[in-house]
Amino acid sequence: MALRLSATARNAAASAIAALADAGSGPGVVEIRTGAQPATPADAATGTLLVTVPLADPAFDAVAAGTAALADVPLTATATGSGTAGWFRLKDSAGSAVVDGSVSTTGNGGDLELATTSITTGLTVEITAGSMTMPAS
Repeated sequence: MALRLSATARNAAASAIAALADAGSGPGVVEIRTGAQPATPADAATGTLLVTVPLADPAFDAVAAGTAALADVPLTATATGSGTAGWFRLKDSAGSAVVDGSVSTTGNGGDLELATTSITTGLTVEITAGSMTMPAS
């Protein structure tokens, strides 16, 4: 049988993960990288680092329906590398990995959505949306 979470459990899980992004003395960050994401956030980051985007503090809005959405979007930063965004890693302010996820352009269903996934050194990268959703069933 599949594990099924109540609405209360979904919200608690999303809130707990969102709180990890705020661990440490300052805001967390999102690193956007090329290539395919590793199997887990405990694995070494792969691909080229394209940009590091500082998050709001707290990083996420209040959780609703098992979903935590990034706060204060759009978020922007200047690219330090060039390439096609393939995945992201969310880290707390101490540099500990919290979550890895998919990247897409706005409206195309990635865990993190960007204005464009084609990134060039020196240009502004814009995160247009991002969320974590805990499964209902």
